[in-house]
Formats: sequence, structure tokens, C-alpha cells
Amino acid sequence: MSKTAVTDLVAVCAGVFSLALFAGLILAPAWSSYTRVWERVAASILSLYVLAVLAGAGVLAGLAVVYYWG
Repeated sequence: MSKTAVTDLVAVCAGVFSLALFAGLILAPAWSSYTRVWERVAASILSLYVLAVLAGAGVLAGLAVVYYWG
């Protein structure tokens, strides 16, 4: 297995694991907290906002590591 294949495998596994954690720890409780459909949809949209912010924070942290590495 080449180094590129290992990197791709790790990236895919991390993405799948992260999305599963997001669905189980953030999206499912937000969905089950409300009874009306529009409230559930609003909670889901706000949960996607949380996902975007967390992903952005991760990207910024990664860029900071790359910038200050050398």
C-alpha cells in the first residue's frame, strides 16, 4: 500500500467517523428535542451551522499548524 493510499484511507475514515459522531451527538438530540416539523427542520439547519463552524475551526487550526511548522 502506497503512502498516498494510506493518507486517503485515513482521511476517508476520519470523515466518516466525524459525520457519524455529528449525527449521533448533535443532530439526533436536536431532532428529538422538538415535536413540530418546522422546529425539527430549524434545529437541523442550526446543527448544520454548528458543523460548518466546527469544520472551519478545524481548517483554521490546520492552517495555523502548517504556517507555524517551519
